[in-house]
Amino acid sequence: MTDPAPLPDAPPESLRRAQEERLLAVWKSPEGLRYFSDVNNSRVGVWYTAVAFLFFFFGGVLALLMRIQLAVSENDFLSAETYNQTFTVHGSVMMFLFAIPIFEAIAVTLMPQMLGARDLPFPRLAAFGFWCFVIGGLFLSGSIFFDAAPRGGWFMYPPLTSSYQPDIGADIWLLGFSFIEVAAIASAVELIVGALKCRPPGMRIHLIPLYVWYTLVAAVMIVFAFPPLITGSMLLELEREFDWPFFDASRGGDPLLWQHLFWLFGHPEVYIIFLPSIALVAMIVPTFARKPMVGYGWIVLAAIGIGFLSFGLWVHHMYTTGLPGISLGLFSAASAAVAIPTGVQFFCFVATLLVGRVARSVPLLWVIGSMAIFVFGGLTGVMLALAPFDFQAHDSFFVVGHFHYVLIGGAIFPIIAGLYYFYPIVRGKMLSDRLGTIAFWLAFVGFNVAFLPMHLSGMRGMPRRVFTYPAELGLDGLNMASTIGAFVLAAGLFVIAFDMLRPRRKEPYARRNPWDAGTLEWVQEMPGKSWGIRSIPEIDSRHPIWDQPNLIRDIDEGRFYLPDAEEGLRETLVTSVIDARPLQCQRLPGPSWLPLVAAVTLGGFFVLGTFAQWAAALVSLVLAACVIWRWLWVGTAWKPEKAEKDVGLGVRLPISVSGSQSVGWWGLLVTMLADFTAFVSIVFGYFFFWTIHEDFPPPSSEGPGVAWPALGAALVLGAWALVVLCRRLLRRTSARTFHLALLGAIALAVASVPALLAGPYLSGLDPTRHAYDATVWLLLAWTALHVVLGVLMQVHCLARRIVGHMTPEHDIDLHNVVLYWHFTVLTAVITALVVAGFPSVA
Repeated sequence: MTDPAPLPDAPPESLRRAQEERLLAVWKSPEGLRYFSDVNNSRVGVWYTAVAFLFFFFGGVLALLMRIQLAVSENDFLSAETYNQTFTVHGSVMMFLFAIPIFEAIAVTLMPQMLGARDLPFPRLAAFGFWCFVIGGLFLSGSIFFDAAPRGGWFMYPPLTSSYQPDIGADIWLLGFSFIEVAAIASAVELIVGALKCRPPGMRIHLIPLYVWYTLVAAVMIVFAFPPLITGSMLLELEREFDWPFFDASRGGDPLLWQHLFWLFGHPEVYIIFLPSIALVAMIVPTFARKPMVGYGWIVLAAIGIGFLSFGLWVHHMYTTGLPGISLGLFSAASAAVAIPTGVQFFCFVATLLVGRVARSVPLLWVIGSMAIFVFGGLTGVMLALAPFDFQAHDSFFVVGHFHYVLIGGAIFPIIAGLYYFYPIVRGKMLSDRLGTIAFWLAFVGFNVAFLPMHLSGMRGMPRRVFTYPAELGLDGLNMASTIGAFVLAAGLFVIAFDMLRPRRKEPYARRNPWDAGTLEWVQEMPGKSWGIRSIPEIDSRHPIWDQPNLIRDIDEGRFYLPDAEEGLRETLVTSVIDARPLQCQRLPGPSWLPLVAAVTLGGFFVLGTFAQWAAALVSLVLAACVIWRWLWVGTAWKPEKAEKDVGLGVRLPISVSGSQSVGWWGLLVTMLADFTAFVSIVFGYFFFWTIHEDFPPPSSEGPGVAWPALGAALVLGAWALVVLCRRLLRRTSARTFHLALLGAIALAVASVPALLAGPYLSGLDPTRHAYDATVWLLLAWTALHVVLGVLMQVHCLARRIVGHMTPEHDIDLHNVVLYWHFTVLTAVITALVVAGFPSVA
């Protein structure tokens, strides 16, 4: 990258005031009821964080009810039925409605400031994810008040949750959390593309703040970890509602498939929770050590290493399921190996504190407490990684104590440290040092009194997942200690809640950069303005406030990029992935009700489906499709009034770009990787059945044949080829040729759908008879559904071309549709090879 141009002189005071007024007007949040139509990431992130903490406290109340029940032996405070519902909802809320969402909420709030961006690239997508989270969370949590909550544990193992629980609770879990996972993936797309494409000029990839690195790794993990759970939930709901026997061993299924799919999500999820929380530690430690982080490169490599290794550990939770010895050895070694990159990070944190001049603070107190707790949890984790020890401790309270040490020490304590550290950015005021210290010691002591005895009770025979236990076990004292500790811990958390919610009208605003930090988020005024940052700076350091003289002054005076909003539109910069070279001045959408309406209508499909109202559910799904189409039609790929814009410092950038330079292309790429991972999970299920059953495919099933799947795949291949050709024709030939080619692609795609489904239909495959039949039907239906979506995209492109919204210069829609069809044709070819080609060679 070339050296940046010298900064211009500060503009006259009158011009600066005019620029600021225009920026404030453009970025102002709506008022009244329209306040909830806001899509600004900083605003949505605060909503997200607040709601996630409400679910956290709800889950905490459920935990206290469970501890009251277990305080003494043979207690009848909760019935077995109520305890099972409480246990299931507690675990589900903490995992799905707090641990993952709070990471995304904090990241959505802070990342624009850390990146010196006005906003992340898809603000309406972030708002859509938030509303999905709220609707799904209320649906699941509210079920317990109607005695309809799930009661199969947060892990929902079949057959307990299939043939043994015909009531609606399991459906609420399966469909409700599938909807919530839509929110998680939507936020992950926003964070990945934001980290890669919305950095300030000069912030090369080796200068990214550690928080952004951790967030990027965790968001990528979500893209590959959540789809297996979505697939498993779909399979289990198909079995419960339509009797497709994926987990019924008597009809060729196997309940262990659920465990594989669930833990393909479940073990990476532990690190998805851990990494963003440790990211907060990585921002706090250098600030109070007054020293840049020791071993920045090692920490980045360690975070990536943990993300990679975590996908090879899922069998860590399945040692007692009868796996071969070689599998136990391999997964045991991998489980122990993950301690190495974890240790690297902690040694870097300790080294930074040792070489720095440490300033005492409440955030750092919580950080040190979290490190002490997590190290102990990590040691017990290494113990459980050893298969012989796991055989003894499996399904005991030792495991409960272990994972609470990991999750609370590795996640909750750092999050509280982050709250005290970053609170001034959100509210402009400081939290109380005195209350923060009191809360820490209550929480630290209460936590250890609650969970340390669980290791002992587990080793002495206390099983997990039981609502009571006999007095003869002699565990009343340990369990009473755990209950008392839980209430002391709750008291500490209550102090924090009080500190955050108490009135502060008479308190002065914090001074700017109250911690004397070095990273970019602390350039904001107190209180912060809605524009995010006054002008987007040129960065050449990991700690620009420390290393770049007069940076805050220059930002405030508008000497950098986009100091104005002349056109009255929201704008930010898009830069290149590696060296952060400016590529585009991106126009961002403003407030809109479309994300909320899309979330409500899509949520209607899942909620109505829970009650088996499938006709109404499909109507709601169609409405959701219409709303999303309207969203895309009015909110994306519109033609700007000019081709380029002067963004400052003598740089002119295009307003519209397409292909791999655009954030839309990257967003679709990430989305399709998640979608393709879900498809691969179905293929995994097919071959899992083949490996464990000697008669898969069964002799009674002839399969779909070769001709129809091959014909369907060939038609999809032809449609894909014509769509790719259309991308060239748009720029080289007449509109007539383009229209004919696109109509041909539509025709071939439409014809492929009945061809794909004809094989299983004409061969008489019955999805309720055998898991083979059901899996073949699912693979072909999955492919056909994606072809139908591809047809809708083709029609969308045709319509935009006809009305003149898509031109040879503004062809982002077509580039994105071509990318979608790349994945669709790959799906069709793999499906044909599996259902038609594999049985003939097996």
